[in-house]
Parts: sequence; structure tokens; C-alpha cells
Amino acid sequence: MRVLSLVLLAATLFAPKAVKATEEQVVLGLSRDRVAITANFDGSDILIFGAIKRESPIPSGDPLQVIVAVSGPSAPVLVRRKEKKFGIWVNTDSVLVDAAPSFYAVATSSPFTEVITDTEDLRHKISINRAIRSVGADMNIQNAQEFAEAVVRIRAREGLYSIRENTVAVDEQTLFRTEIDMPANLTEGDYAARIYLTRGGKVISTYQTTIDVQKVGLERFLFNLSRQQPIVYGLLSLAIAIAAGWGASAAFRALRGN
Repeated sequence: MRVLSLVLLAATLFAPKAVKATEEQVVLGLSRDRVAITANFDGSDILIFGAIKRESPIPSGDPLQVIVAVSGPSAPVLVRRKEKKFGIWVNTDSVLVDAAPSFYAVATSSPFTEVITDTEDLRHKISINRAIRSVGADMNIQNAQEFAEAVVRIRAREGLYSIRENTVAVDEQTLFRTEIDMPANLTEGDYAARIYLTRGGKVISTYQTTIDVQKVGLERFLFNLSRQQPIVYGLLSLAIAIAAGWGASAAFRALRGN
């Protein structure tokens, strides 16, 4: 009996511990997972909706909050500072921002500061300023952070960066939906759509999917031609310009003749 008890005790101590599953998980849906950039493309609206999967009743306490972040491909950005010297504007300091998404939109179910704490934002890099990485500034450059802020300011003015508070509708702490407006000046590539569930400002569950943004039709043909056969692309552009000029001249002469 003592031997059996020791065996059972050893089995209990060294048995792998079960990992507690996340109590609330995202089940996501998209109105579309592909955006086609055509000649008359003037932007696109993507409806992001989903539900919360639970294995137990809705927890009491802090209400469920939802954050939806959609980001485009990241690339380095060279930012220059201009100063007026001797009556003219000249470039002075410059900083290479290591990585800045071409598009970034954050939608929240409540004001951003109420949805997530600063510590959790720092950990998951959700806010726009923390989604940009700039670590290579020269030590001699003053206020280097202003260069990253300039990227945010310029792209926000172009409609590429935005924080949309109170735009995620949450029904009965179970269903959520929001709409992300994507402007016409999109960069093609894979766009990451991230969903965060929070309670009391802490992230309790995350989910990520991809939205494919690509040029199609004539735009795709011309884009590939310009990259793969630049000489042919240049000659074709020249021929089109000459043909257009000749056509406009012929039409003008015909109108004068009448």
C-alpha cells in the first residue's frame, strides 16, 4: 500500500500540468479579405465583425472591450527637417525611421485610454506612435522623436493613419462589428487585421488575419511591366504620349476647320 501511494504521489508531481484555456476567444468575419486596386479605385470599406466564444458564462466585473487594428506593409521612411536660411528653405537634419506602416487604423469600442492601459499598449504596440519603430537616430540630432511624429502627422492628413474611438459596436458582450475605411492611395501588399479583447484595460485574447490588397487588370500589367521591362515600359509611355498629342492636335485642327 505504501509503495502504491508513493507511485501515485510521483505520478501527480511529475505529470504535465494542464494549461488553462482562454475563457474568451474571437470568432472573426470579414466582408471581404481581398481589395482590388483598379483604374477607378477610390477607396474601400471593409466590415469587420465577429463573436466571442466562451466555455463559461460572461465574467462579472469590467465590461468587455474590443480593439480592431488594421496595418499595411511597413517600410523605412527617410524624414528630413527643413529650416529657413538666408531667405530660402533648405534640408538640414534627417532621420531614417526604421519601420512605419503604409496604412494604420485603430478602432475601439470606448475611448482608447479606457480600453487598454499604457503598459498593455506598450507590450502589444497598438497605438499609432508605438506601431512606428525609430531607433537609429543620430545622437547629435535634437528632438529625434519629432521625426516619427512628423510621419504620423503627414499620413494622418492624407487619411492613412487614424484612431477611431467608439466605432466598434459591442452587443451583449458577445457580438462586435466595425467598419474600416481604406483610402484610394493604398500601397499593395498584405494588411494585418488584429483584434484585441480587453477587460479592465488588460488584453485577454487576440486574433489576427490578413487582407490582401493587390493591383489587378491593366494596373497590374503596367506595374509588372515597369518593374520587369523598364525600357519597354518607357517606350510604350512615350508612344502613348505622342499618340495622345497627335490626336489632340488633329481634333483641334478639325474644330478650327469647322
